[in-house]
Amino acid sequence: MKTLNINKIDDNNYEVIVFKEVTTRHLIHLSDNSYLKYSNNSISKEQLIKKAFLFLLSKEKNTSILDEFDIDEIENYFPEFSKISEMGWLDIKV
Repeated sequence: MKTLNINKIDDNNYEVIVFKEVTTRHLIHLSDNSYLKYSNNSISKEQLIKKAFLFLLSKEKNTSILDEFDIDEIENYFPEFSKISEMGWLDIKV
């Protein structure tokens, strides 16, 4: 079973459904500027959203993740998120 389902609402908004013990839904805002800041244009927006959620799930339960937020807000809680573009996929443990 998939852990994450990412649905593009429009160019800057995504719905993420997390399937864990409790299924949660989240609305994520990702501006073009934030996309470039966190991806260095090396992965798609959808891949960045997935990587961000894998990062968050390595830090907290899906029930603790805000229902709606700007991707930039992650850095307020976890300063190391600023270097997400340097983290390999295998560096993020869930």
